Amino acid sequence: MREQLNELRLLASRAENRPTETGIPRVFMVQGSIPEHELAAVYDPMVNLILQGGKTLTVGDQALDYDPATYFVMSVDLPAAGAVRPAADGSPYLAVALTLDAAVLADLFSVLPDPAAPAPTERGFSVAPVTPELLDAWVRMLRLMDQPADIPVLAAAYEREILYRVLQGPMGWMLRDIATPDTTLARVNKVIQRIRREFAQPLAVEALAEEAAMSASAFHRHFKSITSLSPLQYQKQLRLLQARKLLVIAGKNVTTVAYEVGYDSPTQFSREYGRAFGMPPAKDALRIVASIKKRAESTGMVV
Repeated sequence: MREQLNELRLLASRAENRPTETGIPRVFMVQGSIPEHELAAVYDPMVNLILQGGKTLTVGDQALDYDPATYFVMSVDLPAAGAVRPAADGSPYLAVALTLDAAVLADLFSVLPDPAAPAPTERGFSVAPVTPELLDAWVRMLRLMDQPADIPVLAAAYEREILYRVLQGPMGWMLRDIATPDTTLARVNKVIQRIRREFAQPLAVEALAEEAAMSASAFHRHFKSITSLSPLQYQKQLRLLQARKLLVIAGKNVTTVAYEVGYDSPTQFSREYGRAFGMPPAKDALRIVASIKKRAESTGMVV
């Protein structure tokens, strides 16, 4: 696998220290240090392959570490915080990712046999070691960056192969369950999509449970098992992450932002924001803006 990893590192070395488009649908890559505020976000479902360095991703009360030759599968939208680190020899963090597409998964499952065993857990995210077959599919996918004329013809086939190799591994059940109607994971994911749309609105757990066709206690238990968060904690994380964007990007004041993301009390908002991000919202926004300007100046960008 060493040769495959080395080729992938060379191909992905053109990435920047932000999610970098590859020209291949749903495939992006990243290199180097990434500011903490960019790693605290709502992550889309994806397969993320670490090529160099390492990453820690914290979802609720669960923290996962992954290093080169491991991949991360996230099957539902999750608010999380992350931290990346360089390799032991100082080489920068390097990773590639494939965003999951429900239509692609459904089409793939239509030609595969049903699994012989039930899902081992309800968790919506985990880490697994790569295989030579999975790396080989990734190599051929990233080579398309230098063969753009081949992308419309070959990218879909390589995407299916990457997903197929994941399906063969320990995290395969996760992809099956998210794309299979009426599984617990799929029903909870339906509610997750509602919370994402209506995060600023009051949400009753009983109504969410009814939408998932579960009792309130069963729904709470399954939701926590899948996301490591309770439904209300999940909503709170969405509110605070959106508030951070509004403070930094839109430049809105704290009170306006508090009401806009669904808080009735700016004081409560500031208290919960401080617990989540380590400082009051206005101070945190100033820190991030200063960091963005400094980063832009160091790369010659104009802000």
